[in-house]
Amino acid sequence: MRAAPSPTIPPLAGGETGPDALRPLLDTVLDALREGAAARGGPLPAGGPAAVTARLREALGETLPDTGTDPREALHTLTRALTEGAADPAHPHCAAHLHTPPLALAAAADLAASALNPSMDSWDQAPAASALEHLVTQALAAEVYPHAPHPDALVTTGGTESNQLALLLARERHGPARAVQTVVAAAAHHSFHRAAWLLGLPEPVTIPSPTGTLDPVALDEALTHLHGPLLVAATAGTTDTGRIDPLPEIADLCRTHGADLHIDAAYGGPALLSATHRPLLAGIDRAHTVTLDLHKLGWLPAAAGILAVRDTADLTPLAHTTDYLNADDDTEAGLPDLLGRSPRTTRRPDVLKIAVALRALGRTGLGDLVDRCATLARHLADLVDKNPALELYERPTLTTVLFRPRHAPDSHIAAIRRTLLTQGRAVLGRARADDRLWLKATLLNPHTTPDDLDTLITLVEGSTDR
Repeated sequence: MRAAPSPTIPPLAGGETGPDALRPLLDTVLDALREGAAARGGPLPAGGPAAVTARLREALGETLPDTGTDPREALHTLTRALTEGAADPAHPHCAAHLHTPPLALAAAADLAASALNPSMDSWDQAPAASALEHLVTQALAAEVYPHAPHPDALVTTGGTESNQLALLLARERHGPARAVQTVVAAAAHHSFHRAAWLLGLPEPVTIPSPTGTLDPVALDEALTHLHGPLLVAATAGTTDTGRIDPLPEIADLCRTHGADLHIDAAYGGPALLSATHRPLLAGIDRAHTVTLDLHKLGWLPAAAGILAVRDTADLTPLAHTTDYLNADDDTEAGLPDLLGRSPRTTRRPDVLKIAVALRALGRTGLGDLVDRCATLARHLADLVDKNPALELYERPTLTTVLFRPRHAPDSHIAAIRRTLLTQGRAVLGRARADDRLWLKATLLNPHTTPDDLDTLITLVEGSTDR
């Protein structure tokens, strides 16, 4: 019989005794989460940065004491303090960013992943997790490329890593002697510029986007005059407005000019799971690579990013060998090689929460959540449209709504947002469109009600009058 752990050594989360050690700690965490949310009383802690920092500092006390406190006290105190000072995406008035309220079952799956702690850099550290990742990524890749014989996908930390990998794969397709020129719309995600810098590629050519999407006429002209290997990065769900570029037309132009195509669908990609909204993504399967994030319109805890490719062979440039993780003779003997599945070495089994959500909700369940949030966005747009004191930017494409008080200067729009933040009453984003500043509501909480949206409008109007 295995000896019981020494009482002087903190218990571990794994093994046969791990669940018994975790159980009382879970009660502690849940109590602290509940108490912290009640103390906060809204979507954001009131008082602004200085007040939040002061409360957190008081709860923390000495950061590294000589002698520790009781483990449950430490867990309760800091979890409660963090919760009280959190921006809570589960609150219906926390709607600034692509910051989703995670599903409870996915958060529970994340706990299991943390307790088991597989490291996804060699099979002998993650036997079942590596098999699960293979099966899940194959299934998700098939959603993006339903007609490709061997599609594949990588699990990433999100859109920034996925977009960087897309540029890396494009660079390697053409060889280091020929620098790939990336072409993006003005509304494209900032990560393309950073990725080009990190990879030693030329600064992306930015196409003006007066309508908020990549203009095919301007793209055609740019591709006609640019030389060398080209990668066009289109967007399916812009960060500011949620718009989707005209993907079929862009794919046609890429074929005409011999350019590669990457589609950043970090926001809009999960709409593939909705029968209603899938047509918005027509042409996505014509891209060489596709980014999508399931920690946005997928309701998973971060991180749960995906980079999909048409064929497993497209990932060959990522291959890397080090003897202690994927020696050639081990690979030849049948042990899976995981180093080519990511530029990272140690990485969490984020695939578990993805697999749990897919199994529990299925395509129809997740698609229904997409539809619900899109319906909420249309309802908010209706409320703005009917309010003579407010102006709507446009009808929403996905779940983002831009609006502003009529005739207000930009400085007033920014002040409304900061006032609501400081009061802890609402979290709205900001976006610049048509050379004006707008309040941005990104609706990702399927439990939000029409009454919640009515109250949000009232809060904005109340701040407008100040």
